[in-house]
Amino acid sequence: MGSVRRVSPVVEVEHLSKTYASGFLGRSRSRGVDDVSFTAHRGDVVGLLGPNGSGKTTIIRTLLGLLRPTGGTARVFGADVAGADPSWRARTGYVPGEPGLYGTMRVGDYLDLLAGLRGGDGSRRRSELCERLGLREEGRISQLSKGTRQKVALVQAFMHDPDLLVLDEPTSGLDPIVQREFDAMIDGCRARGATVLLSSHVMAEVERLATRVAVVHRGRLALVDDMEGLRSRAPRRIDLEFAAPVPASALVGVEGVRDVVASRTVLSCRVVGSEAPLLRAALELGLVGVQSREQSLEEVFLSVVDGSP
Repeated sequence: MGSVRRVSPVVEVEHLSKTYASGFLGRSRSRGVDDVSFTAHRGDVVGLLGPNGSGKTTIIRTLLGLLRPTGGTARVFGADVAGADPSWRARTGYVPGEPGLYGTMRVGDYLDLLAGLRGGDGSRRRSELCERLGLREEGRISQLSKGTRQKVALVQAFMHDPDLLVLDEPTSGLDPIVQREFDAMIDGCRARGATVLLSSHVMAEVERLATRVAVVHRGRLALVDDMEGLRSRAPRRIDLEFAAPVPASALVGVEGVRDVVASRTVLSCRVVGSEAPLLRAALELGLVGVQSREQSLEEVFLSVVDGSP
């Protein structure tokens, strides 16, 4: 009987920490991230969520080798990003939160420069992406609007069909039509087995695209889970209708039930975990109808952050 082959993750972060020197002569230390661990495999789209200042960009910049970790390790395609061999970068596409494009260059010249640095051409793919996003290569970057500069950042990240895409607020400034094309581009990457790390404040975007979500809060990883697992952790709002009025106290002490409110023949409550104990108790009280509202990713995110120390 043959042994099972373990597929190595594309991204592997273990106990990653980063602190910054601050204050007079750098004598004080401020925390960027502290003991962060997660993995991402082929075909994963990992949504990285967190409030401003939570450490998302520090994780991204450290993962790309732009910052050196204070502790722990980060590996991409099995290579330590703090090591001497940077060849893994040719297989990576990156959109920073604030793209630093060369304003004096024309779009086409800028894309030529990056293609040359990566050691490839990718002109056919580049032309396709420019057409999809409505980007003209003749324009000078300094004269472009914020949304058009963001299109340039997207094309340069996608045009060599990277195996890993690291995207920090990638749709900032884009109109809804271009955002729809971006969604299709991510779907295409996932279909060919590429890995995507997506940091965004647009919850609906992450909810549409991500296969898993990592929540960062105060420099720590609050949790990593798929969408179904995330929703099971967060309270869900349920309305129970009975044949006759039932007091809120009837559901006090039922496993997973919180914040019960009575209104005539309806009891409203929040439920964490399995709904089975609540439904068993409600049936004994004369339940005649149930309405359950699925939590949005924003509600799940807020419940996780509000519950974090």
